[in-house]
Amino acid sequence: MKKLILSILTFTLFGFGAVAFADDFPLGPGDVLKISVYGNPDLALDTRINDAGMISYPLVGDIKVGGMSPSDAEKKIADMLKEGDFIRDPHVNLIVTLRESQQVSVLGQVNKPGRFAIDTKHDLTDVLAMAGGVNPEAGDMVTLIRKSDGKTNKQTIDLLEIMRAPGTTKDPELLPGDVVYVERAPHFYIYGEVQKPGSYRLERGMDVVQALSVGGGLSIRGTERGVRIKRRDEKGEVRVIKAKAEEKLQPNDVVEVQESLF
Repeated sequence: MKKLILSILTFTLFGFGAVAFADDFPLGPGDVLKISVYGNPDLALDTRINDAGMISYPLVGDIKVGGMSPSDAEKKIADMLKEGDFIRDPHVNLIVTLRESQQVSVLGQVNKPGRFAIDTKHDLTDVLAMAGGVNPEAGDMVTLIRKSDGKTNKQTIDLLEIMRAPGTTKDPELLPGDVVYVERAPHFYIYGEVQKPGSYRLERGMDVVQALSVGGGLSIRGTERGVRIKRRDEKGEVRVIKAKAEEKLQPNDVVEVQESLF
């Protein structure tokens, strides 16, 4: 199933083309604008929207464009130039050359962590593809952190559920300011009388028999009747469990295979 997640996200990545900045997406602080007025090269301007959502434009001074669409901002600048009797019939063109207000952060087990512009509709899998897809250490779970009304909310999302039913509501649409954190896959440890002792990725639903297989199988002196699991409880205390073959493993379990007495 891990290979399924990697392959689907890789396909999404290579099928993901460059997206032009949407005309109807609101402008915000940090966005860089290129403004020109037809027939008036002296009014060409490259500027950045400040934290108050304002820009300073020749002749008309400060203009609040934050929260407006690019087309509405064009109209506002044109109206101010016309109302001030600076230009009789101004034709204003505004292009967003850099989007910084509409971004999400992708962290954790992805190939290219960072911040990405989302000035069109983007689902979680779209943004993971923009971050280069998940890396081999990634787990199945993703944490979505979102601030709303001054409060921080966390949502845990199962990538396997999304991959099993692509295009459903389980693949959430991201909003500007969201933080996506891809968790590291859980691990377990196996040592004692096995061929390949060490730390391994814990797959969902893995039992003792599967763990022994991952560890290369029993050594000549090993026995399945001598398998114990050391597991920490909620208080942090270590419990020792005499494990049966069908016992399900939990993250950070330590599987010890003892030597056969015969």
